[in-house]
Amino acid sequence: MDTDDNGVNRKRKHDFLTLTLAAAAGTSPPPPPPQQQQQQQPRIMMPPSETPPTLYQRRRPRRKPSRMPAAGKSATIPPPYPWADEGRATVRSLSYLRENGITAIHGDVQCRKCEQKFMMEFDLEQKFGEISTYVAEKKAGMRHRAPNMWRNPALPRCGFCNHEGSVKPVISDKKRSINWLFLFLGQMLGCCTLEQLKYFCKHTKNHRTGAKDRVLFLAYLGLCRQLDPNGPFDV
Repeated sequence: MDTDDNGVNRKRKHDFLTLTLAAAAGTSPPPPPPQQQQQQQPRIMMPPSETPPTLYQRRRPRRKPSRMPAAGKSATIPPPYPWADEGRATVRSLSYLRENGITAIHGDVQCRKCEQKFMMEFDLEQKFGEISTYVAEKKAGMRHRAPNMWRNPALPRCGFCNHEGSVKPVISDKKRSINWLFLFLGQMLGCCTLEQLKYFCKHTKNHRTGAKDRVLFLAYLGLCRQLDPNGPFDV
């Protein structure tokens, strides 16, 4: 028997003797050498924030913007002006106004210098013709944003103190009573606050999120459509 066989036999005898002595002493045999122990793969625990979503995890549905009046408020109101409709933030069509002899639209204004309040009126046909022509020609280049002339309206001259660009419209604190057609014809919708413009878009089924220039653009287009539903005023 060669040297390797003798080495194997000696190892077997050593293991047998070790087991025999351990059994006689009532103790457990020593653990195998480290190289003979089965190596366990470390268990990787992911923190709760990094746990991957399940395949059928349900997503929370996106809420649609409400276009209905708040609780306790009706969808219709008594028209605050002869050119206003029963719907909130809604004006009559141009054909209706013509048939009923409404040719001039008036509203209250106040001078910022002399603080004098007075009434101003606009010719319906003339002013709408100017705005509708401008929108039809420039709408594609606006990119859903109101131009500077709408964002910063050129205010009229005061007839009392003769100060140029000092007359601002008197806008009602109650949104339901805002004189939308007067502001539109005078191209003074930019004097409204963002919340007032959002109110208009809410009740005319327009998207009402975003910066003021976008909401203002939608307000102008919306009033153009109300006056002329068949015109080129789609957003």
